Amino acid sequence: MKSVIVGTAGHIDHGKTALVKALTGIDADRLEEEKRRGITIDIGFAHLELPGPNGEVLRLGFVDVPGHERFVRNMLAGVGGIDLVLLVIAADESIKPQTREHFDICRLLAVRRGITVLTKSDAVDAETLDVVRLEVEEFLRGSFLDPTHSPIVVVSSLTGAGLPELKQALAKVAAEVPAKDSNALARLPIDRVFTMKGFGTVVTGTLVAGTIRREDELEVFPGGKRVRVRGVQVHGEPAEQALAGQRTALNLAGVAVEDLARGMMLAPPDTFRATQRADVSLSLLPSAKPLKDRARVHLHAYTLEMVAEVALYGEKAIKPGENAYAQLRMDERTLLLPGDRFIVRQFSPVVTIGGGVVLDATPPLRSKKGYFLKMLDEGTPERITEGRIARQSNQGLTVPQLVAETGWLPTSIRRHLAESIRQGQILQLGDRYLHGAVVEVLRESIVSGVTAFHKENPLVAGISKEHLRETVATPPEVLAAMLDLLTSEKKLEVAGDLVRLPGRGVVLKDEEAESKKTIEQAFSSAGLQVPALYNVLAGLKVDKARAQKIVTLLLRDKVLVKISDELVFHHSALQQLRGQLAAYKTKSPKIDVGKFKELTGVSRKYAIPLLEYLDRERVTRRVGDERVIL
Repeated sequence: MKSVIVGTAGHIDHGKTALVKALTGIDADRLEEEKRRGITIDIGFAHLELPGPNGEVLRLGFVDVPGHERFVRNMLAGVGGIDLVLLVIAADESIKPQTREHFDICRLLAVRRGITVLTKSDAVDAETLDVVRLEVEEFLRGSFLDPTHSPIVVVSSLTGAGLPELKQALAKVAAEVPAKDSNALARLPIDRVFTMKGFGTVVTGTLVAGTIRREDELEVFPGGKRVRVRGVQVHGEPAEQALAGQRTALNLAGVAVEDLARGMMLAPPDTFRATQRADVSLSLLPSAKPLKDRARVHLHAYTLEMVAEVALYGEKAIKPGENAYAQLRMDERTLLLPGDRFIVRQFSPVVTIGGGVVLDATPPLRSKKGYFLKMLDEGTPERITEGRIARQSNQGLTVPQLVAETGWLPTSIRRHLAESIRQGQILQLGDRYLHGAVVEVLRESIVSGVTAFHKENPLVAGISKEHLRETVATPPEVLAAMLDLLTSEKKLEVAGDLVRLPGRGVVLKDEEAESKKTIEQAFSSAGLQVPALYNVLAGLKVDKARAQKIVTLLLRDKVLVKISDELVFHHSALQQLRGQLAAYKTKSPKIDVGKFKELTGVSRKYAIPLLEYLDRERVTRRVGDERVIL
């Protein structure tokens, strides 16, 4: 069964709600005020099943929208996810202001299919009806509702005249609507939130992509709250799942009514990121006034409505009827993805002035926009994927990050990458993908970084991996993969945590080699009665910084061993101490501080740190005031 969403559009009191009721038997006006005033204030819903031309069953979900100019914002909340539109024009009034505005909105949202319905045919004579039809045909010419390929049906909801023909036209046009992708990542823009006794929190919306099943976990955007789907209804009937293109109601667990509102979006958890900026292609209506850079507008996307600033790229203003690239800077965070359509309305007075399509919902703060946005606007999925990876330079992108940026499935992304990887334009390093040109620059930067470190630090055997990673600004897994590559090419060597040029060790000048020998002799000759390190360094011919590096070198090579912040010993002295303790153990398995001082000839100043060192080395174990010799 194919599901198609049908939206109404047209001026107030042109018979949209009456037409939906005549077609479906359902009164879409659900509010008491709507029934009392006789006008539609908020969006309403109905459904109808029709046999398709090929024998398939078509399930039509109707979204009935208000026509009054004061409620266009509600109309926009309902029209975002429709597949085809019924443009309703009353035969006794013809084309009116909201007819034009609703029609402009449908075009800006790239609605591709529809039917023009001349209602209230019973209220006019044949001659008037012909005149109105001619006016409507002229109005629609050149648009997606051009009468040469889109039907105009005359009906009367009061008498039922023309309704069979309208149903036939609906079935034909609905059958032509491409099926939405139920295998895509699910997104449900929320248009209603309410409580049902015995069920709890319920939300409704048109499922614009993917599938939602009972017991699925979803994330609420922009807040990030997790919810569980307790129950699903499709077109008012219980179901195990809802598919893309269906009017959907979800009974949610884990969230209260007051935590949800129209304009929020449900999507899979840990998949997308909310944003306050989006780069877009923006079109201004010919009837609009020029739109200046940094103008504030009312932004509508699916059921969302918020205020945004329009920052134009390379333009001071957009003229009526023109297109431009821009960035929408929104007052609040929301979920938008490339390909999402939107409408902008003038800040004051509030009228529809334009719309467009989202190109990038994750734009960097500073970058060259023109070429990149044109590529996003006109490029193939393969080119777009490659461009997004190249934009991230040394950081590259993982598949989950590409999913968050594009909304595409991981399988689609890997398919888009396959040819670029085969040609070497994209390389996979760990879990990340980097552009081939970036990898070549990174290769040179890493070798240059190591070379520069050796030049600046001749007394250090190599640069630490973390220091190198910070120098070239790349993730750990990318650096690890690059080091594997460069070591296999014999351009670098890795020893533990240090990276160095092949065959490169510590290079000492004559005075540095002499100082190194002096330090080593000072500690080796002292045994356990070691001098203060600062006293030894003060007598050297090299400056303090180089002296400290020499000490670091001796500690790294384990010639010297640091046992506390103030005490350093020669390794031979400590090895001799181990021998002394082993010999003492033959007489007694335990030793206290006093006996240790007698054995070694050191004062308490040295004894306590040495015993603590031996504990750490598991030569001894402290038990009370004594040490057990292990």
